[in-house]
Amino acid sequence: MSAPELIQDHGLLRFLTCGSVDDGKSTLIGRLLFDTKTILADTLSAITRTSEKRGLGAVDLSLLTDGLQAEREQGITIDVAYRYFSTGTRKYIIADAPGHEQYTRNMVTAASTANLAIILIDARKGVLTQTRRHSKLASLVGIPHLVVAINKMDLVDYSQATYEKIKAEYLEFAAKVGIEDVRFIPLSALNGDMIVDRGDRLGWYDGPTLIDILEMTPGAHAEHPEAFRFPVQYVCRPQDSANPDLHDYRGFMGRVESGTIRVGDAVTVLPSGLKSTVTAIQLGGVDLPEAITEQSVTLLLADEIDTSRGDMIVKTAEVPAAVKEIRATVCWLAEAPLDRARTYLIRHTTRDSKAKLAGIDHRLDVNTLEKVPAEKLAMNDIAEVSFKLAQPLFVDPYAENRATGAFIIIDESSNNTVGAGMIL
Repeated sequence: MSAPELIQDHGLLRFLTCGSVDDGKSTLIGRLLFDTKTILADTLSAITRTSEKRGLGAVDLSLLTDGLQAEREQGITIDVAYRYFSTGTRKYIIADAPGHEQYTRNMVTAASTANLAIILIDARKGVLTQTRRHSKLASLVGIPHLVVAINKMDLVDYSQATYEKIKAEYLEFAAKVGIEDVRFIPLSALNGDMIVDRGDRLGWYDGPTLIDILEMTPGAHAEHPEAFRFPVQYVCRPQDSANPDLHDYRGFMGRVESGTIRVGDAVTVLPSGLKSTVTAIQLGGVDLPEAITEQSVTLLLADEIDTSRGDMIVKTAEVPAAVKEIRATVCWLAEAPLDRARTYLIRHTTRDSKAKLAGIDHRLDVNTLEKVPAEKLAMNDIAEVSFKLAQPLFVDPYAENRATGAFIIIDESSNNTVGAGMIL
């Protein structure tokens, strides 16, 4: 595949690295940070000293992401490590997901905000069970772009035949599970080949480097039009009698989860269904002509409408469905299993509703990727379930809108988050 034209300043890109244990995820991220000159001098000195103590001939760049002491001692990634870097034309947030099956919930959490996933494969081992599992999970949570990075090419003498064999094996698997947008790249995270610089040992590969792919990938919310969704977080009523401008001020504060809104647009407030018009959009006391996705703003409406936290403001022409039963893919996060007899709290944007399990359609075996019957969900289980709700929620399918298609499940007794869901 030939390299597409480079797009300058494409906004923030959140991406995920995943794959089997010891495929080199942490080293890859360390190499990206090192080659883009994002590492501070004192950090580099610290990991250099640690590498020397271990008797390593070169700096162990994986130490840049293994933040927990337990991870360093075991040489594995347990928790999700987030790192930031910039190339001058774009900003990035990287999530380094654990490879172990027992940390599936950590991987799903990291994937929930990513727009691209790098699936690492050890060139010596090929496509493994964990490779398939993470690929399926990445696809399941709606990551639109997958890059299969065939790593450790230096250990197979940069063999094109090995690369092509693994590529064919992965494409066969991808076709079976419905993964469509996938790109392949050979690299060596240890030596830096095809990461930022091309190197001189992969001359047979004529595609883009990894950083080129990252620079060209569209950011979240950029690939298809999304309906305007504005969950109300707070109603601002200063009621300052000394200031006539604030005496009747009623501002609805929140974050634009998707879409855009302009002054003069017709809107509907849910659940009341009352209609009005946007008269002003304010950010830090400054009036704006419009607000876009991920901006936190205050909306002023032409009419006095009884609105509170948990309500949602939408464009009148883009009203979502109000539902009292949802079917969703759920990842169970808690040690205590999902209990059919218990009442849970479902938090969707800024709105809460009590909920009870209506049924478990099936559980996904993350190793075989088969759908199996299930009566309960244990920690790290992924399943399709249905919940009955006490209060209506205003939802979109997760495939159409990740912001309003997602929710978390809360245990009312402990106030702990016990599950995360994606609405089907």
